[in-house]
Amino acid sequence: MPFLTTDDGVKLHYEESGSGTPIVFVHEFAGDWRTWEPQVRHFSRRYRCIAYNARGYPPSEVPADVERYSQQRARDDILAVLDALHIERAHIVGNSMGGFATLHFGIAYSARALSLVIAGCGYGAHPDQYATFQAQARDLAKTMLEKGMVHIAATYGHGPGRLPLRDKDPRGFAEFVRQFSEHSAQGSANTMLGYQARRPSLYNLTADMARITAPALIVAGDEDDAVLEPSLLMKRTIPTAGLVVLPKSGHMTNLEDPALFNRLLEDFFHQVEAGRWSPRTP
Repeated sequence: MPFLTTDDGVKLHYEESGSGTPIVFVHEFAGDWRTWEPQVRHFSRRYRCIAYNARGYPPSEVPADVERYSQQRARDDILAVLDALHIERAHIVGNSMGGFATLHFGIAYSARALSLVIAGCGYGAHPDQYATFQAQARDLAKTMLEKGMVHIAATYGHGPGRLPLRDKDPRGFAEFVRQFSEHSAQGSANTMLGYQARRPSLYNLTADMARITAPALIVAGDEDDAVLEPSLLMKRTIPTAGLVVLPKSGHMTNLEDPALFNRLLEDFFHQVEAGRWSPRTP
């Protein structure tokens, strides 16, 4: 089982398949490296695919100290993956929590990204929702420690943004719930407290986002209400960004409609690699 070590000494588990131009997949809060299986199976035919588990997600290490979890750490853990695997530049693909990490990676390390795919990004970012989201994250962490991940998977895991997957692919949804229930309650709670509950609002980062130079694709589901306006904000702010909204889709677009998701990414990668994805005219 392969591991790499971050610059602050945390061991992260990763899986690698295929060869060629590298793609790094960054999972959401309720997922792990297995969430990207439909993408890894597809893209590893022509690309070098790396999917890893974030800190707090076994078999990656679960630091006990909440202070070792943050937006900055999630951002820098992507960089640690690239450095440990001797990858100078890669396509970075993230969903939800992983989308936030991908966005922040683009802000800090655009030169290391061939491109950025920022999917399902924006929960709690709107100023009207920000304080409520932070409070809910703290409450959810408490519930994880008190009632465990089976309870969380049966409640939080059945939230409105996830029900489109249940309706489209009941078998896939059952697999998602099972995998979510296997997560570490301590690691998930620490992620909620250290990362989710403290990450900055996107609406306070517009000047930073405007400096991103890597090609970017924003992906949202049209039934994922909390990410629609933040996705428009990113599209309007990031000079290199394009936006795609998938119809009748929720929060897990890569699992709900994997063929469509893969085709959109594949076209985006080809445009980038051909030098045809340029910043829009001001």
